Amino acid sequence: MEYNQGMNFMLVISLVLGWLAGWLVNILADVLPNGRKLSRPVCPKCQKKFNWGEYLFFRNCTKCGKRRSLRTLIVQVVMTCVPVLLWFFPGQSLPFPLALVLVIYLAVVLVIDLERRLILHPVSITGAVLGLGIGIFLRGQESISYGITSTLLGGAAGFGVMLLFYYIGELFVKQMSKKGGMPADEVALGFGDVNLSGILGLILGWKAIFACLFFAVLGGGLVSLAIILGMLIARKYKAFTAIPYAPFLILSALFFLFL
Repeated sequence: MEYNQGMNFMLVISLVLGWLAGWLVNILADVLPNGRKLSRPVCPKCQKKFNWGEYLFFRNCTKCGKRRSLRTLIVQVVMTCVPVLLWFFPGQSLPFPLALVLVIYLAVVLVIDLERRLILHPVSITGAVLGLGIGIFLRGQESISYGITSTLLGGAAGFGVMLLFYYIGELFVKQMSKKGGMPADEVALGFGDVNLSGILGLILGWKAIFACLFFAVLGGGLVSLAIILGMLIARKYKAFTAIPYAPFLILSALFFLFL
């Protein structure tokens, strides 16, 4: 009986934490791309500032009536489930509070990149500090010097490999643009993806980051191929159509961390 009560209590706490995490992800995803700092969210149509009650309870804009985005609801539902999964299915040596903070951070990066094709520098700096701390925690139990060294090597490896892909992609787009006689408005990778790879390298270490990047690039390539085939079938093909890469990097990293 006591065991069931304890389980029910932890389930309720996890759901409450998840609901709060969803609010936080939505707020950060709404305000950071506009002002690069914490502020009150505004209506994307008329720019009226929401009061906190309107925002947190998903009310429409009281000035222009614009409805809240579907993303807001999706993020809220998904993030509400995350702490439950983290609590009952813990990952590799990450304590629950640290795992939840990491997932919140990665969710903010993912949502902003999907909506804006943007990984902000302040967000990357925050991620580097968080990644350094998590990496040392995961590998510093054996030896603090080994933990620091392995973490920094992982960050350098992730950053370096993706930086190479960044320049290769940039060169490829320029060459194809010259041959086709048309300007290239898109790049294969953004520099934010390079920064994110470095952050994930700090977290995973140099032994796992190569496999993480391999599966991320493979997944991104397969999705890109599917998109191109779809455009060809619909006769709406557009050259140099790029897709956000952060979701593939993040999903690959989460797989290695928790599965």
